[in-house]
Amino acid sequence: MPRLLIIDDNAGVRTALRVLFELHDFDVVEANSPEQAIACVNTLGTGAIDAALQDMNFHADTTQGDEGVQLFHALRALDADLPIVLLTAWTHLEHAVALVRAGASDYLQKPWQDDKLLTTVNNLIELREAQRGQLRASSELKRQRAEVSELDLRGMVVASPQMIDLLRIAARIAPSNIAVLITGANGAGKERIAEILHHNSAVRGGPFIGLNCGAMPNELIEAELFGAEAGAFTGASRAREGRFEAADGGTLFLDEIGNLPLAGQIKLLRVLETGQFERLGSNKTRRVKVRLISATNADLKAMMARGSFREDLYYRINVIALHVPALAERPDDLLPLARHFLAPGKTLSAAAMRALTLHSWPGNVRELKNAITRAGLLASSAQITQADLGLPEAKLAVPAAQTAVEPDRDEIVQAIARADGVIADAATALGMTRQSLYRRMERFAIGRI
Repeated sequence: MPRLLIIDDNAGVRTALRVLFELHDFDVVEANSPEQAIACVNTLGTGAIDAALQDMNFHADTTQGDEGVQLFHALRALDADLPIVLLTAWTHLEHAVALVRAGASDYLQKPWQDDKLLTTVNNLIELREAQRGQLRASSELKRQRAEVSELDLRGMVVASPQMIDLLRIAARIAPSNIAVLITGANGAGKERIAEILHHNSAVRGGPFIGLNCGAMPNELIEAELFGAEAGAFTGASRAREGRFEAADGGTLFLDEIGNLPLAGQIKLLRVLETGQFERLGSNKTRRVKVRLISATNADLKAMMARGSFREDLYYRINVIALHVPALAERPDDLLPLARHFLAPGKTLSAAAMRALTLHSWPGNVRELKNAITRAGLLASSAQITQADLGLPEAKLAVPAAQTAVEPDRDEIVQAIARADGVIADAATALGMTRQSLYRRMERFAIGRI
């Protein structure tokens, strides 16, 4: 239940407001003077009051609002983001604008309209809660970033909450020897996550060996994994060690493991269970100690249902699953990554950055890196333009909502003045919602101390 502080020297006004808000499930606290209001806030504590309604004059011989201005600043000193709505019957227009500039959340004249006053207070409380949530999220994100900063990220650029959360999980599981399955679209960064796991593990001093199972013919995958003796197959003129032997004492990363044929899956399962295998064409059993990290963009569960991927192997490689979100799902990473890929001395124009944010990036981080590299080579100056990026124009169309002219600070102040300080009316005149206007007021330091 939201708590509202009503400050007015007129008992009838306080009663009318208390009844109005209690009927709408508010917990109402009353004060008949500035001193009583300040004592109330001190007693309840910072943050205990969700919004305040205050009069501007508290003595019969005062009409200039000085008491109200002093009270306003005193309340804000106790609670810096307390939403305060000013209620008065006398203040001139210039006073209203000055008070809004000083940080008043809204300004309504007596006699007030019940529905407008209720809407104003509810919206201010919702806005404050949203801002508090953003601050809590920002604080938590900073804490998580500090946790991730202790990892060896192998040069990976991370800004989004999604990737920070992923890396926090990686930090916990990296020291163990358990098998990890990394899922995600092509180009999203699965191999980089595998490298981070290895370089923060207990076997980081050992080799990191990778094999893309999707890039090898089926008949050669087993030889690549387990090695082969001379003459084991056509073209095998000499003995060769496989990736398991090469990765002994370290990490083996199998990308696109869904492409491994069933015969190879059986042999892989045996190695994971026993640590033993034979090279193709050999009866000599070899033993290795390898940490396995796998990756795929395929639906392995669907493959199991079709019989093309072994269920027992799936559960062996999937002790812990990590999903790398597509670049389009983590927009906070986009521009930091783009700047990271820039050649020394190159910059991005504002139009180029806008084009980057509007593109859908089906090829993920790999596509972004290629686009920045290409643009850097084609750009005729140090600054990369939208044209240099060569992104499809159809994907750069600006939504209709973004084509509206954004009001500047003076236009917002003037709109508030014309609306006699009523934020709801000013927002309507500017063609935006009340919440949108409050956000812009905060950005331009209008209505905030």
